[in-house]
Amino acid sequence: MIKVLVVDDSAFMRKIVSDIFNQTPGFIVMDTARSGLDAIEKLKRNKPDVITMDVEMPGMDGLSALKIIMEQYPTPVVMLSSLTKDGAEATLKALELGAIDFVAKAGGVIADISSVQEELVQKVRAAAHVNVRQLSKQNMQILKPIIKLNIVPFTGEQVVAIGTSTGGPRALQEIISKIPANFPAGILIVQHMPPGFTKSLSERLNSLSVIRVKEAENGDVVRPGLALIAPGDYHMRVIKGPQQQVQIKLSQEAPINGHRPAVDPMMQSVAEIFQQNTVGVILTGMGTDGSVGIKKIKERGGRTIAEDESSAVVYGMPRAAVELGVVDKVTPLLMVANEIIRCVTK
Repeated sequence: MIKVLVVDDSAFMRKIVSDIFNQTPGFIVMDTARSGLDAIEKLKRNKPDVITMDVEMPGMDGLSALKIIMEQYPTPVVMLSSLTKDGAEATLKALELGAIDFVAKAGGVIADISSVQEELVQKVRAAAHVNVRQLSKQNMQILKPIIKLNIVPFTGEQVVAIGTSTGGPRALQEIISKIPANFPAGILIVQHMPPGFTKSLSERLNSLSVIRVKEAENGDVVRPGLALIAPGDYHMRVIKGPQQQVQIKLSQEAPINGHRPAVDPMMQSVAEIFQQNTVGVILTGMGTDGSVGIKKIKERGGRTIAEDESSAVVYGMPRAAVELGVVDKVTPLLMVANEIIRCVTK
């Protein structure tokens, strides 16, 4: 039985979220809290398995409470965030501080329970199995000085295709901040996130990196030293454009295995165009998205990397790729950037 502490300043929201878990087999709401301070007091007494926490609360807000929780009482936390620019930025900060994942609330409230119930239950269930002490340890290691390398430029076109989900923003921060300015390959990233959040993620990564990072737009050209992140609610593929330039094509075709953007279509299109000049990378995340795409990269002669279970927040996506037997190198998060650089410069 997974014990949940529900934290929200709205009595209405506390009841909605509590009802979701109390009506789902395998869960029990052990208590609720109306503020960050209230949450910390109840956490000390009750020791829940997972906390769901609103970002915006009067008094001690969700971010302030999360920082104390991760430092003093490490516990898996899933944030409830508003679909606004400020909400997206606060959510990314929460993920940096150690929150496992988040669920977006349109207009700041969960008006249609059915629209988020499955997502919330799935993410809280996954959070209950996370080694949160390992996560807090990673948090202190995440920002390292950018590696300075002497790179011999590659004369052909190369691309690094990265797919991730739960725990991805922290993992991407660790990797992209280490990519040197003269990196001789383009980078394409699919992170499972709603619209708006991917823009804030790209801006955050851009501020921490010496390469340029931006949310992808139709027609963007894949080029060395540029990382393009698939926008929320759009699949991202690559196509050959004018003068044989490789360009981004976005679409709102049906979600794949519940995801839009999905990793598989991006990786499959990359494998078709770049073939052996592709490095495929699967990072932390729930489910199996990316395994079909990285298999295609391997079949076309590309090199493949998966994050090791020892560092993955959720070892779902990497496990699926490894179990297919299509991964060349399995490595902890702190070594993924080095492995990517080695693959594109050898």
